Amino acid sequence: MRYQGKGVYSAVTIGKVQLFKREETVVRRTHISDVKQEKKRLEEAKRLATEQLETIYEKALKEVGESNAQIFQIHIMMLDDEDYNDSIQNIIENQHINAEYAVAVTSDNLSALFENMDNSYMQARAADIRDISNRLIACLAGNHQEQETRDLPDKVILCAEDLAPSETVSIDKEKVLAFVTAYGSANSHTAILAGTMNIPAIIGLGEEFLSQIKDGQTAIVDGYTGQFIVDPSEEEVLLAEKKIQEDLEKKQMLQRLKGKENITIDGHKIHIYANIGNMDQVGAALMQDAGGIGLFRSEFLYLENTDYPTEEQQFRVYRKVLESMTGRKVIIRTIDIGADKQVDYFQLEKEENPALGLRAVRLCLARPEIFKCQLRALYRASAYGNLGIMFPMIASTGELEEILSICEEVKQELDEDGIQYGNKVELGVMIETPAAAIISDQIAPMVDFFSVGTNDLTQYTLACDRQNPNLERFCDPHHEAVLRLIELAAKNAHAHGLWIGICGELAADTSMTETFLRMGIDELSVSPGYVLKIRDVVRNIDLSK
Repeated sequence: MRYQGKGVYSAVTIGKVQLFKREETVVRRTHISDVKQEKKRLEEAKRLATEQLETIYEKALKEVGESNAQIFQIHIMMLDDEDYNDSIQNIIENQHINAEYAVAVTSDNLSALFENMDNSYMQARAADIRDISNRLIACLAGNHQEQETRDLPDKVILCAEDLAPSETVSIDKEKVLAFVTAYGSANSHTAILAGTMNIPAIIGLGEEFLSQIKDGQTAIVDGYTGQFIVDPSEEEVLLAEKKIQEDLEKKQMLQRLKGKENITIDGHKIHIYANIGNMDQVGAALMQDAGGIGLFRSEFLYLENTDYPTEEQQFRVYRKVLESMTGRKVIIRTIDIGADKQVDYFQLEKEENPALGLRAVRLCLARPEIFKCQLRALYRASAYGNLGIMFPMIASTGELEEILSICEEVKQELDEDGIQYGNKVELGVMIETPAAAIISDQIAPMVDFFSVGTNDLTQYTLACDRQNPNLERFCDPHHEAVLRLIELAAKNAHAHGLWIGICGELAADTSMTETFLRMGIDELSVSPGYVLKIRDVVRNIDLSK
């Protein structure tokens, strides 16, 4: 039997099928007489649920990086959401019913409310409401152990309707060869986590396949073609084994590229850097022989804290990154809080469309005291390495003038305090709004470099919410309009003596590498695991032809 889906991690494996069975907690409506005691049970369950999510978050940080682990921070914050808790508490108080039932009713009501909203970002929160509610109900029922790790045989192909992000991270990778799901999209948290965790995966197979397979059947998962083959023929097994061997040989060949130059056949050099989300990933960047850090996401310092991180806290982290990279370029992006990255203590107002709201530099300019604290820490750390500071979501020269003015204020304050900082700190902007690309000729004289954030540039150019699975076929990063904006930015960068890189997901798309080099892109920044793959492609390109 052959099933066709979408591969979200390109690898092949052969193994035994294991159907993923959740232990559903049956919720019954029960009258209670002691409201105070029931509320106490609820608080204890919330504490346990939060502990579970914190454990999952820590595991996700190590395995998939800060940006992908953020969903669990959001879940922790949602557990403390005022509207969510008020609803549960009111149902317990007014109807004198058990906490499990109150959570279930609240979950149904709020998820339905989100699903009926026009905004796709808010619609996606319905799944998060159900996820945290199921966890809370399980804790109330005494099911404290993570369901995903129980009774899983060794080395299986896990098959499910879908997997929540927490389930994907909680799975023991040593026991899983691959997973396939009936639903999901390439932009879902689960798909992104699977790719980052290097687990072969296929999504979108349709629910029929689950009723047609059973535990123990032999199957092939082909992440290249998106094919899931159950009870394969001898010929199909031999072909899959050949692909597995070819993958292994390619990985071994890539390892031999360590220490080699990123240079095309005709002598054109390019920088290949790594994107990282926290200190733990610096080692991975060095192990994969990255030439530097092209994007260090500084948000994790804020997402991990219960209050604004101090200047000293930030300085220590930035200094450690710079010292660890031993003189290699490190580009740190200033905070990009807002949109899908919410932090309670920022007390941001709810927005109809967060992707178009108060985020990134807009928030920094609205809260200059937060921005100046980060800039002071960055400039202080610049004395210990090769630092570049990058500003996200630029849309006008006016914003940039204000930012540069604040930078000068910070340097003047450091001078007055007798604090040293590097004298060659490069300042750059992310080209991730169409506005920034179109006026890149005006922005270029004001900065030292450009870095294209293709994820948001695609989203804003095509008017497609990249988190909405229904828009996946419309949100095409190869769209001519997106590529023309990148090429325009490259042309204007070089006309003013700037270098330009790409740090979005498109930088790792090897089908586009030659196109980018012909546009004049000077640097590609990718997840550490893609550094050697991109090096291999670069070394086989001849731009003279």
